[in-house]
Amino acid sequence: MHPIDKYITQIPDFPKEGILFRDVTSVTESPEGMKMAVDSMADLIKDLDYDAIIGLEARGFLFGAPIAYNENKSFVLVRKKGKLPRETIEEEFQLEYGSDSMEIHKDSLKPGMKVVIVDDLLATGGTSAAAIKLVERLGAEVVSVLFLVELKGLEGRKALEGYRVDSVVQYEGK
Repeated sequence: MHPIDKYITQIPDFPKEGILFRDVTSVTESPEGMKMAVDSMADLIKDLDYDAIIGLEARGFLFGAPIAYNENKSFVLVRKKGKLPRETIEEEFQLEYGSDSMEIHKDSLKPGMKVVIVDDLLATGGTSAAAIKLVERLGAEVVSVLFLVELKGLEGRKALEGYRVDSVVQYEGK
């Protein structure tokens, strides 16, 4: 296991029985855990040429913004519908029960920019796949989709097939 594992709290039977919830807020509550998470994520993409970090609402902001700051890259928000003030484009995606949508400012990315999409956790991959579509609709290129935690049992990499996927720690279950 990665040393960050000791900062991730495991909560059995949340949000429902049979689920082992991996809580990353305990990582951000620890100065050592936060530094380790940001540094470990940045280390996974140190070989890449990119212009911007895309942070996915909301926990992608926690890790994406400090990586962008440390690497002197721009930081672009992808948020739930209705949360961004300028003109946006929208992408709908399916959830287990229903659908949701994400938006990005239409002028946040320029054609040809290379980006890294950052979120806290890879589960089914639906949110990240929607973000990829938004980025590509603006003419930018996704060079990595980066996570702190990956739940391998939910097979999120399948939804991101054809893209580089990086994660600091992987858990076999769901």
